[in-house]
Amino acid sequence: MYRRLSAVLFPIMTLLFVGSIYWGYQEHQEKNSILIKAENQYQRAFHDLSFHVEQLHRELGNTLAVNSKSQGFHRKGLVNVWRLTSEAQNEINQLPLTLLPFNKTEEFLSKIANFSYKTSVRDLSKQPLSPDEFKTLKTLYADSEYISKSLIGVQDKVIANNLRWMDVEVALASEKSMHDNTIIDGFKTVDKKVAEYPEINWGPSVASMYQKRSVQMLSGTKTTPEEIKKQAAKFLKLDNPNDIRVVENGKGTEYASYSATYKANKSDNPIEIDYTQKGAKLIWFQNPRDIGKPVVSVSDAKQKAADFLARHGFPKMKAITYDKDDSMAVFTFVATQNGVLIYPDKLTVKIALDNGDCVAIQASDFVFEHHKRNLPKPKLMSSNARASLNPDFKVQREQMALIENDLAEEVLCYEFVGKINGGVYKIYINAVSGIEEAIEQLPE
Repeated sequence: MYRRLSAVLFPIMTLLFVGSIYWGYQEHQEKNSILIKAENQYQRAFHDLSFHVEQLHRELGNTLAVNSKSQGFHRKGLVNVWRLTSEAQNEINQLPLTLLPFNKTEEFLSKIANFSYKTSVRDLSKQPLSPDEFKTLKTLYADSEYISKSLIGVQDKVIANNLRWMDVEVALASEKSMHDNTIIDGFKTVDKKVAEYPEINWGPSVASMYQKRSVQMLSGTKTTPEEIKKQAAKFLKLDNPNDIRVVENGKGTEYASYSATYKANKSDNPIEIDYTQKGAKLIWFQNPRDIGKPVVSVSDAKQKAADFLARHGFPKMKAITYDKDDSMAVFTFVATQNGVLIYPDKLTVKIALDNGDCVAIQASDFVFEHHKRNLPKPKLMSSNARASLNPDFKVQREQMALIENDLAEEVLCYEFVGKINGGVYKIYINAVSGIEEAIEQLPE
């Protein structure tokens, strides 16, 4: 009996054993294939990074080598600098550097990209490169030389010693010592050197992009948690402010704010309201309640949103876009001044379509950007602005608007809304210079 049983089981067990070996071999091969593919992608990204930074250095040199009045070549050179810097940034993002301090170099490349883009998009025939901008280009040329040579040095060692990026990823992910890793040490050295560079004059348009908005920019006095409780209770129409819990966010920093939380019942999701610490200005509100069957129309919801804003300190706002789903309508409003739409002063409001109540608001842009502006007088008549449009563009409506252009400058424009090529577009014509500042396609 045992012989018969073993005669049956032995071949079965043998087949299972051989099958398990083959399965393990296949798994091992697949794992190796994935590792090889990842290593190849890392190597390609690294060598492309080294190449593009070297090309960036050369392009900066070429741009500086031509006559100072060669605006056409300056534009071409700056566009190439922007393209090469963008390529380098993309390749850095493909490398396993998230745990490695390389942020100074990334920020440096980001500022080069923004400087070259914002300089190249302006009309250099009317506003050529200034002496300060030439000085900035010379500084970038010298600074990029070190980065290029350092990356080439690391590249030479990678090739000579057959170094693997997978080892870098393992070293960064583990808590073990990361000493004697050539690639890691090379990138650390580059970032440390970049951090030591003197501050560069990037110009106001680039500097404004990196200007952090803080409570110091706001007017008003510093408020206390008790004052926030009272303000939140008034906002929610509650009799007892003590039902509201207030916590301070970012205590002692330039981003200090207050969060007020109210929960009517244990089963309810809490209502949350954020206020700036300075001036107690509403920057965010959310009431995550369940929303019933929609009975409010979009036009009624728009009016209710406008009424809500007027009651809570956001006067003279105009809805410019909306989105809608089965339960809510979301409206984007901008401030108006003397009939001009002020696009930097924007906020969004969510209206529940079951009863028309506001269930959310995001107003941080409005809070930090809103102020009275000295609007310039248009030098261009509306008819002249229309004449610069595509003849096939069918204008449906127009109005005056203040927008922020590619140079981060606020410019007064004629806003034309119309149709062309089967789509709806907004086209902004500068009311002073007559140039096209921006174009935006709208959903139907």
